[in-house]
Parts: sequence; C-alpha cells; structure tokens
Amino acid sequence: MADPHIIVEDLVKTYPGAARPSVDHVSFALPRGEMLALLGPSGCGKTTILRMIAGLIDPTAGHIRLNGREISQIPVYRRNMGMVFQAYALFPHMTVAENVAFGLEMRNIPKSERAQKVARALDMVKLGGLGDRRVTQLSGGQQQRCAIARSLVIEPELLLLDEPLSNLDAKLRDEMRDEIRDIQRRTGVTAIFVTHDQDEALSMADRLAVMSAGRLEQIGTPRQIFDAPASEFVAGFIGAGNFFPGRISAPGLAEVEGIGTLAFDGAGTPGDAVKLMVRPHRLKLAQDAAPGPNRFAGQVEKVTYRGQILTLAVDVAGRRMLADMHTHAGALPQTGDRITLTVAPVDVTLIGGGGA
Repeated sequence: MADPHIIVEDLVKTYPGAARPSVDHVSFALPRGEMLALLGPSGCGKTTILRMIAGLIDPTAGHIRLNGREISQIPVYRRNMGMVFQAYALFPHMTVAENVAFGLEMRNIPKSERAQKVARALDMVKLGGLGDRRVTQLSGGQQQRCAIARSLVIEPELLLLDEPLSNLDAKLRDEMRDEIRDIQRRTGVTAIFVTHDQDEALSMADRLAVMSAGRLEQIGTPRQIFDAPASEFVAGFIGAGNFFPGRISAPGLAEVEGIGTLAFDGAGTPGDAVKLMVRPHRLKLAQDAAPGPNRFAGQVEKVTYRGQILTLAVDVAGRRMLADMHTHAGALPQTGDRITLTVAPVDVTLIGGGGA
C-alpha cells in the first residue's frame, strides 16, 4: 500500500449504558486519492465511524491520523473535511450558488474568489448555469450534485459521504454511482462513504471495509472481498453463496456429507474441518448425471425469473442450493426437473483460505 493518507487505529465508541461498543477496536488505513466503502448491515457501526472521523462524535478510545496529523481531539471546523449527508442538508431558502459558497464564506474567502471557486465546482458536477436556481427547483440527482459541489469547493483533505444514494430511485442511483466515482477520480480527493448496498460498494470503491456488530470483519479490494472472503458473514453479505461444511481429505480435496468430494483451488491440512463456498453464478449444468467430484445431483424446487438471469433453487441431498443461469442459454430447467450441477475447482472457495 502507498503511504496512507488517513489512518484509523484501534477506534472505539461506547455509549453510556450500552452493553457493548458501537465501534469495537477498528483499524484501517487508506492511501491518498482512493475511495473506501464502509459496508455492513444497519447498526453495525459504519456511520458512527464516519462521524468520528468527521469530528461530529468523540471517540471513546483510539486514534485518527490525517496526512500524518492526529485529529482525534481537533474540533470539526478545523479538520477541513467535506461531508455529504444522506438528506443532503441543503439550505432551501438559498440558491444553488449560495449553498455551494456557504463553506467559503465561513472561511472568509473574498467574494470575487468565492465566485470563481463556486463556478468551477458547479461545472465539475455538471450544474454550470444553474447557480441562480433555488435548490427546491432541482431534481434529486441535481440536489445530490449540489451537495457534492458544496463539499468539494472548500478543497477538503477528505470527502465523507453517508449513504449518498439512498434517497434516489433505482435508475438515478445507478447514474449517480458513476457520477460520484468520476468526480472523485477527477479531483483525486481521498473519500470514505457509508453504504449497506453491496452493488454500490463493489462498483464505486477501491477498497471495502465490511463491518458487523461494531467490528471490522475484512478490508480489501472489491475482488479480494468477493473472491476470498475471510468469513461466512463476509461471503454471505457480499453476494449470494452456497456454503458447505466439510473436512479436508487431501490437499485441495474436502469431503462434504451428503454431497461427496469437493475439489477446490488450494491446499489445507488433511483432517481439518472447513467451510467451502460456491457462488450461484459459478455453477453450470452438467451434460450427464455421472458421479464424481464437484457434481450436485438434485431436483429443481423453484425457478425465479430475473430478466437476464434465471435463479434455480435445487434440492441436493436435502440441502437447498442456488444456481444462476443466463436466460439466453437455450433450454433451461423447469420446476420439478432433475438436474446435475457442476463447478470448477477454481470456483470453490475455502472460506478464510485466501484467493484472488
């Protein structure tokens, strides 16, 4: 990793009377110019971390260092951070330009310089020419862009975004994912955003930090998190998975009760109990029902049409498995059909065992 721009070290937040910490000894580092997604279910502590970094909440313990400077006890107004809130927090009585200029006014930037900076910021987020409008006249996506411009115009050391797309409809959310990522790359600002949406995190972030119950489960690139999850929680939260408890019989082979032998791309110690995972989209229809490793014979219980994908729920030895098939792949199984699924060893993941 390049020299970290922000370092969070052993961060803890315990609220008075709480049975356990909301944030429990979390540590991570992020290089300059990268975007990190704090990802996890509601109540896992991700927004609390963001607010401690911003200075809106005091940590119970731990350190936050930005560009080599300890900022844990520095007031929020001296941290030079831009923050985009879930509800945008725009001033409805002001124009777009006045909203964007607000942070510059608070910093006593001269009026002529403010106008230039605001114009550049509005152009950056594709709102050039709309500075005189009231924010109430903007669409949801335009209001989001206005909030981003207001955060970036102060040239922050760090950009923080709290569920920035949750108030938008599905189509606009997809568009704004690309917009935010493009703006972040063009400006080179280091950014951290909070989300519970795995697609958002995978498509926008350079790194993902997956949270559960206040603790950091795993941090890594999107591919590392998806292809080599450190735990069953991470594997299940980032995409769907079929999970198999087994025992290693030889390097790269495990025995699963009711299923048989699973060959996987790895080693392991014979005799060890392990958990293996197969992603639904990695399963293929076998051309025959011959027995052998990595083959799952069963009956289709349910077929779910999802546009480009057909999801099959298959009963395999009393275990429900999910398999995704492309709808253009010719004749596809129907409910009640008996089928055999197969998977390549490279697509069988040993949970916590490393990988791509």
